[in-house]
Amino acid sequence: MIQAASTTPELGLGIDAGGTQTRWALAAPDGAILAEGTVAGLSALQMGTPHGRESVRATFAELAAGVLLHGVPTRVQAGLTGFGGDSEQLQRWLAELLHVPAAGIRFCSDMEIAYRASFMPGEGYLVYAGTGSIGAFIDADGQFHRAGGRGVVLDDGGGGFWIAREALRHIWRLEDEEPGAWRTSRMAQAVFDYVGGDDWAYSRQFIYGQERGAIGKLALAVAATAEQDPAAAAILRNAGAELARLAQALIKRFGPRPVALSGRAAELHPSIVAAMRALLPAELAFRQTAGGAHYAAARMALEGPGASAA
Repeated sequence: MIQAASTTPELGLGIDAGGTQTRWALAAPDGAILAEGTVAGLSALQMGTPHGRESVRATFAELAAGVLLHGVPTRVQAGLTGFGGDSEQLQRWLAELLHVPAAGIRFCSDMEIAYRASFMPGEGYLVYAGTGSIGAFIDADGQFHRAGGRGVVLDDGGGGFWIAREALRHIWRLEDEEPGAWRTSRMAQAVFDYVGGDDWAYSRQFIYGQERGAIGKLALAVAATAEQDPAAAAILRNAGAELARLAQALIKRFGPRPVALSGRAAELHPSIVAAMRALLPAELAFRQTAGGAHYAAARMALEGPGASAA
């Protein structure tokens, strides 16, 4: 068993679990971040299979080992992508691994903590582009409202998986018409290098045999060739348009408010942000944020039931 290096009282642990990466942060009672780290990505959707459950528990174990080097948390706030409300097994695992009562552990959607990292309830709209994408608004009554965020199979336009899928679709449609066309495309060369080769079998195994977070990382290869390949540049501009659509849907429903864009996919290339900004009302406040959802979650943990006053 790993012994904690310190036992600072009233520590809040925040966890931000996405498809590509899981971040954690440990906060002191005054909100100061004492430690942070990253482990592999995970999704609540993995709980649907035995292999997925094993993977989630293994990731939790690695996370707990890192946390306990710095202290034993009092309460935990965890945001998980794909979370649908069933947290009993997840709570038991974290309680056992972190030596925290299950009642001190709260799970929610990863978007709830991401929103809190950018806005107070009712203040603005958050568009998040990671492996997937979603528009989020938490109103003044604490009610969560979404636009998109319905999964990479159905949509999630503008996210990393979507960018990867668009690139592969473009490449293989061109190959249908002109076999070998990939040799003159910087994007296709980079994509085929990433997936392992130019034969369809490599692309097929990659897109159908990998976890969604691993597929989303292919977007890095697309962004790296945007200056040399018009097709890559167009995909990234279209990603920005998809993200703008999420903000526009929320504006139509709830009225004009400031918009924040966050997530690793949004940071792939400046053209994504520029395309999104161009499609939003000019008078609307717009900013790109670095995220910090795991920080917000750590501070939310300290505000949870049973927390002492700051």
